[in-house]
Amino acid sequence: MGPRQKGVQPLLCGYYGEHNLGDDALLSALLAQLPEGCDPVVTAFDQGEVQQRLGVRTCPRRDFKAVRRALDRCDALVLGGGSLLQDATSFRSLLYYAALIISARLQGKPVLLWGQGLGPLHRRRSRLLVRRLLNLVQASSWRDPDSAGLAAAWGRPGQLGSDPVWSLATRRWHGPGGPLVLCWRPTPLLEGERWRPLLEALDAVAAAANREVIWLPFHRDQDRGLLASLDRQGLVPRRLAQRSHEELVATPEEAMEIFSGASLVLSMRLHGVIVAALAGAPLVALSYDPKVRAAAQALACPCRDLEQLQDARALQQEWLEQLEKPPQPLVVEGLRHDSRVHRELLSRWLGH
Repeated sequence: MGPRQKGVQPLLCGYYGEHNLGDDALLSALLAQLPEGCDPVVTAFDQGEVQQRLGVRTCPRRDFKAVRRALDRCDALVLGGGSLLQDATSFRSLLYYAALIISARLQGKPVLLWGQGLGPLHRRRSRLLVRRLLNLVQASSWRDPDSAGLAAAWGRPGQLGSDPVWSLATRRWHGPGGPLVLCWRPTPLLEGERWRPLLEALDAVAAAANREVIWLPFHRDQDRGLLASLDRQGLVPRRLAQRSHEELVATPEEAMEIFSGASLVLSMRLHGVIVAALAGAPLVALSYDPKVRAAAQALACPCRDLEQLQDARALQQEWLEQLEKPPQPLVVEGLRHDSRVHRELLSRWLGH
C-alpha cells in the first residue's frame, strides 16, 4: 500500500493519559510528526487532560470495546512509541495490542509501529505471538538496536532511529548554581536500606555544593510521595530533608523548564534522561532497565546500575564531577537527527 490521501484519520494507540511525562512526551512527538491534514484519535486514560493539553480527539484506552469502535472509524492503526509489544506488564496487555493489530488488518487498514521497542518477551507463547504479529505490520521504526535486531532476526526488519522524544525542541541551559533535580522512582531493586547509598551521596553533594534538591515525579501516580515515604522510613538524612521538596508538573514542557535551570539531574526514568538532555542539563543516569543504560551510553553520560549501588563516596565523587557539566551539543544533535526516521515512516504512509 502506498501513501495515503489528505484527511487520514489514524488511531494513535499507546500508554497515553496515564500521568507519565515520558509517554506524554512521546505523544507530543508523535502528533508533531503527523503529516499535515491528519485528524487523529488518541487512546488515553485521562481523556480530559489529553484533550485540554493537546486539543485532540480521544477514546478511553482501558475500554477495549470503545477502542475497537474508534478503530472502525479510523483509517490506520499507529502503535506509538514506548515498548507496547511486551509481556513484562502482563500477557493480557500483549493480547490487547494483538487484538487491535488483527482487527485493523481484517478491515484492510495499515498497521504502523512507530518508534517502538520490542520486548521484553519472557514467555515462549509471547515470542511466537509477536513474531506472527510482525508479519501483519505494514511498516515499523525501532527506537533501539536490540529491538531492530530482534525484528530483523524474525524476518521483519524496519528502520532504526533514536527514541522519538529526541525530536522535541531543545532548551537553552541556564543552570549554574541551580538545584539538583531527581527523577527517582520506587523499584524492587531499592527496598529499605538499599536506598541508603543514594541518599547519603545526595546529602553530601547537596551540602558540599549548597544546593536545593527538587524531587520531580516523572510518573505522577507511581513516583509522587517517594520523598515522604523514604523520610517516614527514617532513610532521609535530616540535612537533606531540609533542602528537599517535591514539585509536581503537568507537562513535559514544564519538566524541561525545571531541567533547564538545574545544575545536575539524577534520573532513573528513561525519558527523564532524554528530556533533561534536551534541556541541556548536566545529568547522571541510574539504571533499573537496559534501556536507561543504553540512553546514557548514547549520551556519553555517567550511569550506575541500581543493582550495584554500594559505595556512597564513589557516587558522591561522580556526581560532584558531573555538576554543571552539560552534555555535548553535537551528541544531542546527533540523537535528534537519528529520530527523523520515525517522521519519515509517518510521511510515507499517512502523507499526501
